[in-house]
Amino acid sequence: MANTKAAKKKTRQIATQTATNRARRTRIRTFLKKVETAILEGKKKEAAEALRAAQPEVMRGVTKGVIKKNTASRKLSRLSAKIKAL
Repeated sequence: MANTKAAKKKTRQIATQTATNRARRTRIRTFLKKVETAILEGKKKEAAEALRAAQPEVMRGVTKGVIKKNTASRKLSRLSAKIKAL
């Protein structure tokens, strides 16, 4: 348990940041899932549009520090390759 005033404040800040980051991560996963679903259904045009919508969200997650840059690039690259293969 935090004893000092500063430690108590930091605990509150961490709780807020955790909630925000969880929401961002969930939002990114939702966008990626839309792409995956379209790929599984074989809808190339919808998958491409979903990927176009997902890219800025994923990169926003990178700038906010929710996911790492290489992870984001890898995910987008793999999805793009799957769409191209349709």
